[in-house]
Amino acid sequence: MIPGRVYRQILAWAGTAFLAGCGTRDRLTFPSESPGDGFGPTTEIAEPSVPDTAIVAGHLLIVAGRSFDPDGVDTVYVEVSGINQGVAPIPGEGKDTVDFAVQLSTTNHSGATVLVQVHGVDLLGNLGSIVSRQIRIE
Repeated sequence: MIPGRVYRQILAWAGTAFLAGCGTRDRLTFPSESPGDGFGPTTEIAEPSVPDTAIVAGHLLIVAGRSFDPDGVDTVYVEVSGINQGVAPIPGEGKDTVDFAVQLSTTNHSGATVLVQVHGVDLLGNLGSIVSRQIRIE
């Protein structure tokens, strides 16, 4: 057990050291509101890995990738043209990274050229750039 006088001296010394240290270093400051970076999510398509590819009719076409943004991803949009198929918007729920994978049927679409375009929108409403893949169905 520490006697009262010694205890008070230790507290006084620790307080002085703390205040001296706080006065000489930079203080961390945090903005009250997050202004964001002004850019929308970055989106990447990993599968298919090349911008222009071909697939045999009847095989399942999978388009997969991710959309990421430090401000949080609100929604990922996948637009399909060239065949009569649609994809519902993918909710990001504010996550920094949202993985996506959509399946498209190629049955009865021989000779079609499919254009898949994907982009994200962050929680602040900033639209990300569009990435695309063109797939020929043989």
